[in-house]
Amino acid sequence: MTKLRYWNERAETMSRDELAKVQLEGLQKTVRHVWANNAFYRKRLGEAGVEPGDIKSLDDITKLPFLTKEDFRLQYPLGMLCVPQETVREMHMSSGSTGTPVVMAYNEADLTQWAECMARCQVMAGLQPGETIQITPTFGLFNGGFGFYHGARRAGMFVVPASSGNTARQIMLMRDFHVKCIASVVSYMPRIVEVLEKTGQTLPDLKIGIFGAETFSDAMRRHLHEKLGIDAYDIYGMTETGGVGTTGMDCACHNGIHVWEDQYITEIIDPDTGKVVPDGTYGEAVFTSLTRQGVPILRYRTRDITRILSRETCECGRTSLRIDRITGRFDDMLIVKGVNFYPRQVEQALLQIPGVLPEYQIVLETLHGVTDVRINVEAEEGVTGYMVEKHLKEVLGFSPKGDIFKPGTLPRAEGKAKRVIRIDKEV
Repeated sequence: MTKLRYWNERAETMSRDELAKVQLEGLQKTVRHVWANNAFYRKRLGEAGVEPGDIKSLDDITKLPFLTKEDFRLQYPLGMLCVPQETVREMHMSSGSTGTPVVMAYNEADLTQWAECMARCQVMAGLQPGETIQITPTFGLFNGGFGFYHGARRAGMFVVPASSGNTARQIMLMRDFHVKCIASVVSYMPRIVEVLEKTGQTLPDLKIGIFGAETFSDAMRRHLHEKLGIDAYDIYGMTETGGVGTTGMDCACHNGIHVWEDQYITEIIDPDTGKVVPDGTYGEAVFTSLTRQGVPILRYRTRDITRILSRETCECGRTSLRIDRITGRFDDMLIVKGVNFYPRQVEQALLQIPGVLPEYQIVLETLHGVTDVRINVEAEEGVTGYMVEKHLKEVLGFSPKGDIFKPGTLPRAEGKAKRVIRIDKEV
């Protein structure tokens, strides 16, 4: 049987001219669709002075208004729906614990589109039809579990729908069913490593990890390769774009995230001015969907920080543009004593210290308006708080306190890890 290099070679390798034609047709169709089928979109376009006939070129996308998470929340639950509700077949919503949730509704065409994007990602990571993928995100309102499932079914994979928790059982399933790929949040993997090392087990068949919902550093990628022998892939997508994998993933070259450009238009903007920035400049990622029907998006502001790395053909043969891996969110930036930094930078720095393990917390303690940072981190014997403080000062430019914990003693989360903890001592 010939090994698949692409899931959809035609779509993944079309020329830049072909992509531009597909994108313009998709943009025009999407604007006509939302105008004709949803009062909210019609009002927003009208306020911007735009009608469907005004979109004559891809450059005209800048005439369209931005959408934000607040728009989704104000239109909860289905105020942005652009198809009859009786045609909706599935819904998911954001995993955030505060505020009105963001809802995404899917008709049959949307589920097919999601499955297509995910099948591309899974084959790009090296999975082949008939091989086994273990899905650890929960099958529920959060889109992760179902997203991996839809893609795996589409591509003909053998699915182990493990869902979250029960690490001993996760390892048993991976061993007994010869799992080649694990789909997970990356912060769960150090827990698997711990249990394997404690019990003396190995997972010789596990070769691929596809990780979403959290940013992770190159140091974490190397750590997982060293401990598990897996190639770690960074998958991208969010509730508003239609779920995990809808906007893309990095390939085996690991030189940026391929965006599925026949499905989405990507812009990188200055978050303050809203103007598009030149390729190579960091800014905020903005996406416009081209094929989604239930809840399409026009210029959705993600708050994610990235840049366009290249529009040239990748070594893997795919022609879609590549954006840098997400460095963080503008909302997640921490400012302490005049220094700006992101949690991923802390992770990268910590894992450069020999003996330091991947479990850590960033504790922000505020007293009388002044914030100090304490880093709680698990480490092997011999690592001291001074060593952590010294290295973080060299990397971040200020001296957080460093508290060392024995392996396995910091709390674990079954879903996304809670890395930042805020304590107001005035309360």
